[in-house]
Amino acid sequence: MSRLDSFIRRLTAQRDILNSIGALVQDTDGPVLEFGLGNGRTYDHLRELLPNRRIIAFDREVHSYSASTPPPEDMVTGDIRKSGPAFVGIGAALAHADIGTGHDEIDAVTLTWLPQLVAGVLKAGGIAVSGLPLDWPELEPLPLPDGIKDGRYFLYRRK
Repeated sequence: MSRLDSFIRRLTAQRDILNSIGALVQDTDGPVLEFGLGNGRTYDHLRELLPNRRIIAFDREVHSYSASTPPPEDMVTGDIRKSGPAFVGIGAALAHADIGTGHDEIDAVTLTWLPQLVAGVLKAGGIAVSGLPLDWPELEPLPLPDGIKDGRYFLYRRK
């Protein structure tokens, strides 16, 4: 499979998972945390899925399109590994993390801290969606929507 096809399938899986959990998250109080703003595509999609919900985005630097950039009070810049722990206990309804690089050695380092961070920001019953597997005792894997290949994207509920 070409890298382009792989990218399209990953983004399709991401969109389909987010669309499938919209109702679950809508009935759960709490903010949404977006780890890895990038150019703001997912942030923009989350705003449509969950209007009037506070969405806090994290990234090293802001490179998103102006229309897809959170207001300053909801944009956290810097190393997520260092800035994220300040939000542990916030009681998020949803945490989305798309910060994988595709480089196994770099992603292995991210996986030493990301699962614990995601579990820590979610409230009980909150949902985690991630491009990387989040192996953590408080995160229960959920079935993926039909048509999404296992390992393409990951879905969890906070116990």
